[in-house]
Amino acid sequence: MRPEIQNAIKLLHSGRPESLDAALAILQNTVFAFSMKVCGHREDAEDTMQETLLRAARQLPNFESPEALAVWLYKVARSRCLMSRRRGKFVPQQHLSLEEVLPDRTELEALTSEDHDGSPEQQLLRGENREELRQAVLRIPPPYRMVLVLHDMEELRTGEIARITGLRPGTVRVRLHRARAFLRNELARRPVRRRPVQPARAPSRRCREMFAALSDYLDRELDPARCAKLEAHLEGCKPCVGYLASLEETVRRIQRHDAQPMNPHDAAQIRKKLLRAFETVTRA
Repeated sequence: MRPEIQNAIKLLHSGRPESLDAALAILQNTVFAFSMKVCGHREDAEDTMQETLLRAARQLPNFESPEALAVWLYKVARSRCLMSRRRGKFVPQQHLSLEEVLPDRTELEALTSEDHDGSPEQQLLRGENREELRQAVLRIPPPYRMVLVLHDMEELRTGEIARITGLRPGTVRVRLHRARAFLRNELARRPVRRRPVQPARAPSRRCREMFAALSDYLDRELDPARCAKLEAHLEGCKPCVGYLASLEETVRRIQRHDAQPMNPHDAAQIRKKLLRAFETVTRA
């Protein structure tokens, strides 16, 4: 969970008059940034932020823990984003199968070939900027993008995401891995122009089994026996080691990425409206 939510709870319970404005500023920025990552449109993000915090007017004094506040806020903001009237210029499919994001054997072998132009990490980092990464995230199918944003960008745990989305924890983990793999492919393929290759070959059965567990391995979610089995495979498979490095770099990049904040003047004006709403509820 982002530390901002914890700070907002402390401010809300401090009892100081000025603390409400400070808490609202934190929550305003949090919900707006989340909505920008998911919706992709500033107008939708502003609408989502206002509607979410206006709905929170009667609820905020009742939250005792940052976890409960975070789940409530993200659940409301998620519902509003899903009803967004604007559609991004990318209209991705709704479902990602493992086969669609699984690298073929040729790609795996290219990761460690002598004529490969740089390491996987260099390929991912070359020429990336905020806007290119933002657009790559928006190309992820929405159900998978939502889980990626909540986990890797908003720093929520699997159980919290399950409560927000209504998914089973296992489904959350599957969608997270496929979203990461999809994003990794987008970032790795954009700067790379490979020479024509022979028809793609499927990876080996062991590589495929390893691939499906990589996100759980990176997040230390694997049980010891399966973790030992995966590490034993990695010791003898350099292509899989290369792919794991590129996926890990993808996760690091997305964790560092953040949406641009609201215009300070606009944020202050909206917060005045929110404060009036909170004062009305307090007097009622």
